[in-house]
Amino acid sequence: MGREGNIVRVSGLRFSYGPKEVLRGVSLDVEAGHFYGLVGPNGCGKTTLLDLILGAKRPVSGSVLVRGKEAGGYNRRVLARELALVPQEYHISFTFTVEEIILMGRHPYRGRLSSPSVRDRKIAEEVMERLELTPFRQRYITRLSGGEKQRVIFARALAQDTRILLLDEATSNMDIYYTFLCLRSVAEEVEKNGRTVIATFHDLNLAGGFCDRMVFLKEGCAVAQGQTRDVLNAENVMDTFGVPCTIMTNPIDGTKQVFFKTNGRSETAH
Repeated sequence: MGREGNIVRVSGLRFSYGPKEVLRGVSLDVEAGHFYGLVGPNGCGKTTLLDLILGAKRPVSGSVLVRGKEAGGYNRRVLARELALVPQEYHISFTFTVEEIILMGRHPYRGRLSSPSVRDRKIAEEVMERLELTPFRQRYITRLSGGEKQRVIFARALAQDTRILLLDEATSNMDIYYTFLCLRSVAEEVEKNGRTVIATFHDLNLAGGFCDRMVFLKEGCAVAQGQTRDVLNAENVMDTFGVPCTIMTNPIDGTKQVFFKTNGRSETAH
């Protein structure tokens, strides 16, 4: 995968659930080879925007182009070679093993009734090793914890080996160790292979730590977007979330981090 300019272009996007307008004229140019973070309050349209990019929903007006073509105009198998999604929640009641679930990420590259190829199994092996899932490979997914299931679905999306990866609060059920393991794995794909990632976050510090681009959404509008070092500031956080904060540089890695007052006491209280 190489860097290829704008890989996703969102123009004047509007979407409604019945009378409720969720997105109101959102425009966004996603450049290939970058890690984008979508942040904003609950109900601001983050997940809906990912669904529209994925072609799972059709806009009321405006357009979503994926590599120059309308997202809704792709054959589903072809689009699945371009885009992979890690949803926030994934429900499955069938007794598939972890390995079988991860190999499902290879379906867009196989014939309808064909078995996984040597290459498919090699990719699945590599992904399981990267995300420390090898010991679980023969375990049924129905017997895993919520965080373990989410890591398996994350691995399935990586095995899909797409140019674009969509993450919808994709580490919300994971502990800190596995959150960092998964996000670091994705960040390496961006840096080394030019993969493009668009991820929704509630945690501004995760977004600030991993994303080099950020988009602030509020009431269905993109109120700020650009390089993280420019747009992750106290003014945008206050305007978007209504919460005062201080932005400081992480002394360990130089990323921008957000600090909130949480104890309700004045600075002079003891």
